[in-house]
Amino acid sequence: MDGSQTSAESQDHAVSTIPFETSLGTRPRPSGLPSDHDLTVVIPAYNEESRLPKTLTDAKAYLDQWGIDYRVIVVDDGSKDQTSSLAFAYGPRFSTIRQPNGGKGSAVRRGLLAATGHVVAFTDADLPYDLVSLKSAYETVKAGQADAVFGSRDMTDSASLVERQFLRTLASGVFRGIVTFLVSRQVRDTQCGLKIFSRSAAQAIFSRTKINGFAFDAEAVFLAHCLDLRIQKVPVTLVNEYASTISLSRNAIPMLLDVVRVRWRALRGEYDLKVEPAATDESRPTTRAAA
Repeated sequence: MDGSQTSAESQDHAVSTIPFETSLGTRPRPSGLPSDHDLTVVIPAYNEESRLPKTLTDAKAYLDQWGIDYRVIVVDDGSKDQTSSLAFAYGPRFSTIRQPNGGKGSAVRRGLLAATGHVVAFTDADLPYDLVSLKSAYETVKAGQADAVFGSRDMTDSASLVERQFLRTLASGVFRGIVTFLVSRQVRDTQCGLKIFSRSAAQAIFSRTKINGFAFDAEAVFLAHCLDLRIQKVPVTLVNEYASTISLSRNAIPMLLDVVRVRWRALRGEYDLKVEPAATDESRPTTRAAA
């Protein structure tokens, strides 16, 4: 994904049969349609024609074997290659939304607000984590035990089957320390690319997010706390870490500044935290997780 911080408040068109807001110059809004399947998985993608076919193949194989009623939405964030044309080869459960390049946070927002699964999730275009964690988190949300389940690489049962670069590991540790202080003591690994929500929780969070770049995860976690959502974590197994699109030299400082802005916006009351009655068939969460 491109780490662009540019505005994603517009969209050119959809290469999809999934309804969603297409008005130019406006933020995406929840589709307003009732939930009509079990799980929607959103995959943000920018110039991913080389990695995406394996991801979609592996996801289809796992989800088909699982046996639930699912959909996969690829959100093409203004790719210059053939990313937007790949999903259709995988059947009617797979579709693509195209938007002008706006950043990973923008693409995830667009996909989650368009999703109509009872449970919605997003993961990265290289499918970095074993999908067993997705299934575990889905069952937790479906059972009503949590409104949001965040993958976490720092849990005891988490594992890595690949060797991470030292500088990336060091930078992640520094970022987690700052996040712990500013965002959440409960969810330190905000940047893990696997997050699962009830549909109503996803709509409540992502209709309020403002960050279009890579720090959107931290903002989502912060808003989950502010909205009194029930939060759990799930251990993950890292199965690949191909060339990450996050550049430490280019993205580290903007990400840190975005995290600081999250707290500043909250102090200024810029997030509308009044919770409306849920428009979907999921009930409004009532139990607050400690920040």
